[in-house]
Amino acid sequence: AVIGRAGAMAAAAMVAAAGGGDFSDLREIKKQLLSVAERSRERGLQHSGKWAAELAFALEPLPLSELPPPPVLTEEDARDLDAYTLAKSYFDLKEYDRAAYFLQGCKSQKAYFLYMYSRYLSGEKKKDDETVDSLGPLEKGQVKNEALRELRVELSKKHKAQELDGFGLYLYGVVLRKLDLVKEAIDVFVEAAHVLPLHWGAWLELCNLITDKEMLKFLSLPDTWMKEFFLAHIYTELQLIEEALQKYQSLIDAGFSKSTYIISQIAVAYHNIRDIDKALSIFNELRKQDPYRIENMDTFSNLLYVRSMKPELSYLAHNLCEIDKYRVETCCVIGNYYSLRSQHEKAALYFQRALKLNPRYLGAWTLMGHEYMEMKNTSAAIQAYRHAIEVNKRDYRAWYGLGQTYEILKMPFYCLYYYRRAHQLRPNDSRMLVALGECYEKLNQLVEAKKCYWRAYAVGDVEKMALVKLAKLHEQLNESEQAAQCYIKYIHDIYSCGEVVEHLEVSTAFRYLAQYYFKCKLWDEASACAQKCCAFNDTREEGKALLRQILQLRNQGETSSTDVAAPFFLPASLSANNTPTRRVSPLNLSSVTP
Repeated sequence: AVIGRAGAMAAAAMVAAAGGGDFSDLREIKKQLLSVAERSRERGLQHSGKWAAELAFALEPLPLSELPPPPVLTEEDARDLDAYTLAKSYFDLKEYDRAAYFLQGCKSQKAYFLYMYSRYLSGEKKKDDETVDSLGPLEKGQVKNEALRELRVELSKKHKAQELDGFGLYLYGVVLRKLDLVKEAIDVFVEAAHVLPLHWGAWLELCNLITDKEMLKFLSLPDTWMKEFFLAHIYTELQLIEEALQKYQSLIDAGFSKSTYIISQIAVAYHNIRDIDKALSIFNELRKQDPYRIENMDTFSNLLYVRSMKPELSYLAHNLCEIDKYRVETCCVIGNYYSLRSQHEKAALYFQRALKLNPRYLGAWTLMGHEYMEMKNTSAAIQAYRHAIEVNKRDYRAWYGLGQTYEILKMPFYCLYYYRRAHQLRPNDSRMLVALGECYEKLNQLVEAKKCYWRAYAVGDVEKMALVKLAKLHEQLNESEQAAQCYIKYIHDIYSCGEVVEHLEVSTAFRYLAQYYFKCKLWDEASACAQKCCAFNDTREEGKALLRQILQLRNQGETSSTDVAAPFFLPASLSANNTPTRRVSPLNLSSVTP
């Protein structure tokens, strides 16, 4: 059925209205949001409707005279009205087959969309039921949505005849994506965004199919204010966090400062760059504004988990349980709570429960992989991580998890592949670089290992381990000057950040430096380091022995060497790899207290 004239005019008006990435007329934007929220709800697209309604709520209310008029009905709409009203009530009760039955033969755009969407959801529901009934989430096999092929045939005919509106194009794109026809799906979603730029669902589907920034450059997207929200979202997904935060800031400045959607996205962005304190404070603020919100609370619980904040995580889990215990996010939060208490079997059970509710929920697959790792069940962990990657190839945690699993299985070549993939997704994450370095070390590719450890130190080493590993590598290769250099940097770093650290590596550093200075006949520095060794249990005896030796040599009249500067240059081979070549004076230990 070709769009009726009034329907075509309404669609054209919405396209024109959304045109231009300009936020000067917020009242007009609010009208568009209210209008598209209503149109999405009429078609059963609850999430897109909710997104538009939340965004509209963040803007100033409109006076009565400026409220958007109800959509104009066409002849076809009027003819299908009874069937549509009945079918919509069945659709809302999730009786999809029943809704589709009463919509057969309807010609209006709205009724036709609901007819096709009901058939699609009926197939999805049967597939999910079959998955849950027959198999656990890990062996979910290849249960297919049987309706997809028929839907594709019918929708492609309509598409060729140019009889699909923006919502119809969106559904056609979803069907193509489900059939793994990614290239065709991207083209259709781009077309849907051009025809109906205000429908968030099409933009979001497009986000899930774009794997890198290069791909984004080649898309011809409509020039509309919605594109700004899309770009901010895709930048977050692609780990381009600085760009994403700039976009969200400009949206806040444009007038969306009250939007809970934007606030939650900013919190997620800070979570992705591991700025944990900032992310926690934003999530706490968000909870005050929207206390019954469940979306993104699993991300909030990840932060509480990393900080080992048991009481807060327990409170969050109980709170979400009271709101809705059968939501994937709630199950993930409870899973995290049990994981923090080291009850890994119980945690895995809740992640499985989350996957029964939604088998495509990415976070639960990854977290379940982590739990299986804790339980030393490597084959189940590998399966879980692989499922996570099937759902989203951009999930660096799943690639990293696979690397760790194969490390346990002592398969370094596999490890290397997976850590490399994780590193490509997070080029500035020191954990990936340290893991890569360890892999190269096991494969005896020591030059590559050195590069990885230096790079990890250069990008800001989260776990403060890169320099120690690099120093030990130099020790192995009998490069004592470079090893000393690394240990000095390491000690400066540890004490300058003022953290209480595990003393094991600090004592190792002091022990090495004491012996190194002793060999160089720098008695003052050697005795200072030896005294520091005495503060640690594992190096106390060695420290005392060295102090006695130094005293003995001094009594015999051995003088301290004056040729100090020689040891403190970095080798040219390393300094070529963006490494600092600063000349370091012998370590001043008077200010350092363990």
